[in-house]
Amino acid sequence: MRHTRRRSLAVSVLSIVALGVSGAQAVAAPNAKPRPSHYNLLVQAGRDRVNRLGSGRLRTFAEPGEPGEDEEDEAENSMESAQQYAEARLAPGIVAPGAYSAAWAQFRSLPRVGGDLTHVTGLPYDSDDPRYRDISSNSSGGSGYVTGRITAIAADDAGNVYAGGADGGVFRSRTGGGRWESIADGLPTLSSGDLQLDAKGRLWYATGEANTGATSFVGTGVYLLTDPAHGTFSPGDRVGGTELESTTINALRFAGDTVWAATNRGVFTHSIVTRAGPWKLEFAPNPDFLPGGTEADDPDAPYKNITNDIAIDPKDPSRVLLAVGWRSGDAYNGFYAKTGGRWIRVTDLGDLPSDAADVGNVTFARSADGSRYYAIDQSPTQLNTNPDSALQGFYVSRSGSPFGPWTQIADYHQLAASGSALTDPGYMPGIQAWYNQFLQVDPANPEHVYAGLEEVYETKDGGAHWTTPGPYWNFSFPCWDIDPARQTGDCNPTTHSDQHSVAIGTYHGKTSVYVGNDGGIYRRPVDGVADADGHAKDWTSLNDGTIDTLQYYSVGVGRDGRHGVAVTGGLQDNGQSILRPGDRAMGSNFGGDGGDTIADPDNGCDIAAEYVYLAVSVTNNCAVNDGSWTTDPSRVSTYDVAPPDADTGEARFIAPLTVDATRPDTWVAGGRHVWVQTHGFAIRSGDEWTSAYDLGEERTATAVAASGGTIYAGWCGPCNNQGFARGIAVGKADGTGWHELNLPVDGTVPNRYVAGFDVDPANAQHVYVAVNGFSRKFTEGPGAGIGHVFESRDGGTHWTDISANLPDVPANSVKLLAGGGLVLGTDLGLLYRAPGHRDWAVLGRNLPSTAVLQVKVGPDDKLYVATHGRGIWSLPIRRTRDGRSEF
Repeated sequence: MRHTRRRSLAVSVLSIVALGVSGAQAVAAPNAKPRPSHYNLLVQAGRDRVNRLGSGRLRTFAEPGEPGEDEEDEAENSMESAQQYAEARLAPGIVAPGAYSAAWAQFRSLPRVGGDLTHVTGLPYDSDDPRYRDISSNSSGGSGYVTGRITAIAADDAGNVYAGGADGGVFRSRTGGGRWESIADGLPTLSSGDLQLDAKGRLWYATGEANTGATSFVGTGVYLLTDPAHGTFSPGDRVGGTELESTTINALRFAGDTVWAATNRGVFTHSIVTRAGPWKLEFAPNPDFLPGGTEADDPDAPYKNITNDIAIDPKDPSRVLLAVGWRSGDAYNGFYAKTGGRWIRVTDLGDLPSDAADVGNVTFARSADGSRYYAIDQSPTQLNTNPDSALQGFYVSRSGSPFGPWTQIADYHQLAASGSALTDPGYMPGIQAWYNQFLQVDPANPEHVYAGLEEVYETKDGGAHWTTPGPYWNFSFPCWDIDPARQTGDCNPTTHSDQHSVAIGTYHGKTSVYVGNDGGIYRRPVDGVADADGHAKDWTSLNDGTIDTLQYYSVGVGRDGRHGVAVTGGLQDNGQSILRPGDRAMGSNFGGDGGDTIADPDNGCDIAAEYVYLAVSVTNNCAVNDGSWTTDPSRVSTYDVAPPDADTGEARFIAPLTVDATRPDTWVAGGRHVWVQTHGFAIRSGDEWTSAYDLGEERTATAVAASGGTIYAGWCGPCNNQGFARGIAVGKADGTGWHELNLPVDGTVPNRYVAGFDVDPANAQHVYVAVNGFSRKFTEGPGAGIGHVFESRDGGTHWTDISANLPDVPANSVKLLAGGGLVLGTDLGLLYRAPGHRDWAVLGRNLPSTAVLQVKVGPDDKLYVATHGRGIWSLPIRRTRDGRSEF
């Protein structure tokens, strides 16, 4: 079992320990101002990585599904998040092409009920909100207004900018950034891999995010919009057929009348003259592992044909170099070129490594005049053995040919010395080079390059010297201060961390560089101004609230004042958001990755927020704080109350956390154990949790629910396609009566990931379960079965499939409404079954087709919907005279 938490450090400040504040929250660098907890967690993570290397225990990632040793840090959080998100959808095997198209066709054929949903989070989200300068918040770090991960950007010379969200679709600005409008909501997937403008100004949209190098957010192919400045994407804009369905696409590149696509199932080409005709598979290093191949059912099949980028010789477009390889290393990793009609490995490239051990995730960029090619290379060897960085280096080919010779122009030591915020051992530039990469050459100057890893780097002399215009955050620098009167002390505002996409465009004669990262999209003049440390003085956040790609895992709602509610939720790499009555911008009261959430329906400032791996914190005042805890530890507003599985690492990245439906002071959390605490929001320590049940070694909870003291806990172990197993345990909060339900692999409830429960508050024996993944029609794996929603009226002894006309699409969350109606959150949106009815209908008329991960009913009689790519939405619930809920 993966051991992944390291928050509890030795602390000598007894008053802090007595308050329940973790050691990591309290420790800061010697002779430095106290920093927020997530800065200290990052520093400690680096120390842990260095210590593991010294003891020979640094994790090796070469085996995709292999559990690791005791370790956890931000570098691995994104990796683990992506893998576990994928596991839920792929287990017990792999998903075949056509799955999403079939589900989308089913979804669109269903009737619709209810009116338009309200976009709750359609306003700015201020990560530096001065109200929330508490110990667990990243407020004052310098990122300013943020949104969800932007994985693709394109820009032209007329002020049109296009931004693709990880699971949020494409947004367009006609004003050089800002005043965004969504233009891809009519597509079956909003997962974004790449955006490219061709020579005719047409916009190519590759779906399926590939930044993780695995299979996290698969897409439905490539779409082409002829008039992107005015049009919107539709399903009929797809290029080719289903060849690229259920794939991720890392890059699109053009050569003459051909477009090339680097996917996780090889390299494909298609004519740019027509949308018709299939995509041609040009090269797959291990074709037997592709769907339909003789090795397609091998557990490692998803990792055997990953391609990362394509470099085309500007002087001879027939000469193409492919960058191929799995981030953690495989024998097929390397560079390939076509010779004599066959793709063969290229080995003589100069400084750019060509051996499999040092070729991982690679990004290419060429200059507009054809005189330069640049590359970033992430090394599997570095990833597996170097605690400081996974980066092999930055390189340039001054011949302008992708075949070199290549010269190294930077390594992580040089970048760390360039004004970087990442200078501590164990967490230095390129630590997430498998996940964070972009590269852009200034069209007006082949020596001027922007490169993205965790931070934004810049060179104006072809790599001889580098600066860091966009540091990770400002906590590392002497200019930082937590003073609420200033955004980030005397430092300049920076971008959010973890870079993914870049473009250069012009508006009203001014040329800007646009960067996309885990916090959205930012802009600065391409030849901008920096301070003496090389940090830019002119970043502008373009996350103005009209672009919402926020990736929520959860939502919580509670009354706040006489007539309003506070709405909060946990987010991928954007902490915990909080929206209170009258706010014109949301604030961030917890930093890092947000997970599950509990909010008191009677007091929305009573909040329990999960970080990751069940690291739960609680606040009783919305975590409002002016930063005075830095001088007086008794002024903290947040308490570390994590159950013990958070310390042993025996919980999933986003672990389940809930409250008993009829006993609001009884909370249930799931890791290896099912944990219970009965003090509600008065809890002050992780010691107050009691283990009600041990799921067993190598098992971990995927969903928990409780009513009247009866608990249902879904689990998996192993959780990937390498021997996947799942089950449901049922018992009492006091630890009695626990037993495993009889769920045979080929039984009524499929052998897939148990994603969510809801228990009837009037009868704890009446329970519903939502099951993730796809049916056996599209999933190659044992017991994939059919169906996505199941009902039991005898505590799980017998189950009935109530999926009826549901689309065959992963289900994530189920909610029983008063009177018997059911709401289901799926990867394509929201579905509803009315009381007494058999069939399902689409709920609402304007929710984008993105993943709905959680649904809850607020105290204001509204349904709240947490999407993983387009924020939080709500829909009023009508109460009938007999107490039923309707839409």
